[in-house]
Amino acid sequence: MKMKITNFKFPSTSIALVFFLLFYGLSFGQTFTDSNLPIVIISTDINPNTNQPYEILDDPRVLATMKIIKRPDGTRNYLTDQTNVAYLNYNGRINIEIRGSSSQDLPKKQYGLTTLKADNTSNNNVSIFGMPSENDWILNGLAFDPSLMRDYLTYNLSRQIGNYAPRTQYCEVVINGEYKGLYVFLEKIKADTNRVNIVKIATTDVTQPNLSGGYITKSDKTTGGDPVAWSMSSYAGSTDFIHELPKPEDVTAQQNTYIHSQFTNLANASHNNNTSLISGYSAYIDVPSFVDYMISTELGSNADGYQISTFFHKDRGGKLRAGPVWDFNLAYGNDLFAYGLDRSHYDIWQFSNGDNEGAKFWTDLFNNSTFKCYLSRRWNQLTQSGQPMNATSINTFIDQTVALISEAKVREQQRWNTVPNHALEISNMKTWISNRINWMNSHIGSFSACQNIEVPQLVINKINYNPGTDAVFTVSNDMEFIEIKNAGMTSVNLSGVYLSELGLSYQFPANSTISAGQGIYVTSNPTVFQQKYGIAAFGQFTRNLSNSKQKLVLADGFGNVIDTVEYFDSSPWPNADGNGSFLQLTDTALDNNLASSWIASDLQTLATDSFVSENNMALYPNPVHGQLNISTTNNIDTIEIYDVYGKLLQRIAPKSNHLEVGFSDYANGLYLVKMYSGNNIKTQKIIKQ
Repeated sequence: MKMKITNFKFPSTSIALVFFLLFYGLSFGQTFTDSNLPIVIISTDINPNTNQPYEILDDPRVLATMKIIKRPDGTRNYLTDQTNVAYLNYNGRINIEIRGSSSQDLPKKQYGLTTLKADNTSNNNVSIFGMPSENDWILNGLAFDPSLMRDYLTYNLSRQIGNYAPRTQYCEVVINGEYKGLYVFLEKIKADTNRVNIVKIATTDVTQPNLSGGYITKSDKTTGGDPVAWSMSSYAGSTDFIHELPKPEDVTAQQNTYIHSQFTNLANASHNNNTSLISGYSAYIDVPSFVDYMISTELGSNADGYQISTFFHKDRGGKLRAGPVWDFNLAYGNDLFAYGLDRSHYDIWQFSNGDNEGAKFWTDLFNNSTFKCYLSRRWNQLTQSGQPMNATSINTFIDQTVALISEAKVREQQRWNTVPNHALEISNMKTWISNRINWMNSHIGSFSACQNIEVPQLVINKINYNPGTDAVFTVSNDMEFIEIKNAGMTSVNLSGVYLSELGLSYQFPANSTISAGQGIYVTSNPTVFQQKYGIAAFGQFTRNLSNSKQKLVLADGFGNVIDTVEYFDSSPWPNADGNGSFLQLTDTALDNNLASSWIASDLQTLATDSFVSENNMALYPNPVHGQLNISTTNNIDTIEIYDVYGKLLQRIAPKSNHLEVGFSDYANGLYLVKMYSGNNIKTQKIIKQ
């Protein structure tokens, strides 16, 4: 008989103390002077009433100073380095508290901290250990995990397969002069461009489109004091959902109703086996994120999976997404064995094990043949040789981690007596992972039905990411646009098609179409776009394009990638950064992830590209030595010559159907000749010899 511990809590403090003295006898007094890992030194302020440092509590937070010793060259760190500014990765103010739920009953505490400015009030966004600048951080104490790496392994695997998960750094910690052991310094899950990349919803966002996001919601225990927003039935009880963004105290009735409806829509569609691109579960969720979340949870057979510490997020205008992964200490065969709990088995599915299953939609999704096919296909991809979730790859990462913490694990055992036989623990975990992968291979099913999905020939053809301004159009962000072109020979139904990469959201309306050869524009401000270019925008995306770099992914309703491009504002990409130009793909047949496939166009009138018949246009000779002849049946309005890096070399306006262009002064190499005739554009590659 299995024990259900949906809202498991430790016994009272006195009983817990006896328990941990028996099972985790403490050892104090070892000398700690240096480490191959960074050293975090925290000194809380002095309490004037006791003349002693403030004790760190669960609440309220206390003020402190934090120094992080990390030599820039990666060599050994010493406590004596705390006086050398050149070796300090951080040296400043923080506030700090104990965090966690069950782990608070352990002698070794976990901490949440915020980096502060010198005024002790203002948040201080800083880069620590090379992580993107922020102010909210966590010191993970590796609770209940004798491997000292289950969270670290999971977060790194999740990032390796392309998802955001908190960035991590092992360190050793000293608080108020007392050695506290091995920790993982990591990012707190929150909305931020470099963390969960969604917009932060405000209390005033109560109507569409702002009402649509962004949200962070979690299914979790309520021991943290946050109220339950709603509950959903599972096949083994019920699951509570809690607001993370907006905070429970800030959420409005409209916001609660809206985000709750997204989960309800998912539950109803998945329960009814509805795979429609318009009304099925794929209309509400980003399928790849749910697939990846299930794979991470099931690979680890996370005993807490789906029921607690399970995050979801939704950007403004975007779909509901699963993740990021969080709290995997009771996974990979580990559990609270001292309490008679043993739930992380390699031969079960955690979403349907009769215990801690989470909301019904997890099981319903797995039982849907289409979703299961994509789950199986992704699993097969990630477990191939050389891929992150291949057993050999995981073992290599584990071995590297063991080497990294080899010194600290000895001090951890001396301090807390919680790592009695690390080598045996690692060996057992490797065996368990091998068994788990083999079992999942045998039970996840076939992916033949979704192995070769045909996607439409849609191409991201123009990108105006940092438009130049003038006296009439003064707001750069209002003029952003993306052109999507149908490079195929047939019309395409755009139902389900969406921009799937976080940072920019757009979902094409159901049953909208794009004709063969047609280009359509999705813009930041359709009114301004039409005023500037005289063309009606097809739709409006949410948020704005980055002025430095951004990855754009066009996908179908189930996340199959149609087209992807990541642009940059630096060489070798053409310069279209705030100077009045936009990126223009020279040919839809080219790889648009290559900078050489793009040019910077500064046309002020957008033309609709079309395929001009080769019979109506002639460029000769090619290769060219001195003079290039261009002839067409229609008058040529403009000719532009670009080098392979997209630099405009020459522009001519002949207003005739024949032109001679001199190439004698150009170096040998590849050039692009772009011809404009009416509303038509044609680009041709020319080789100069």
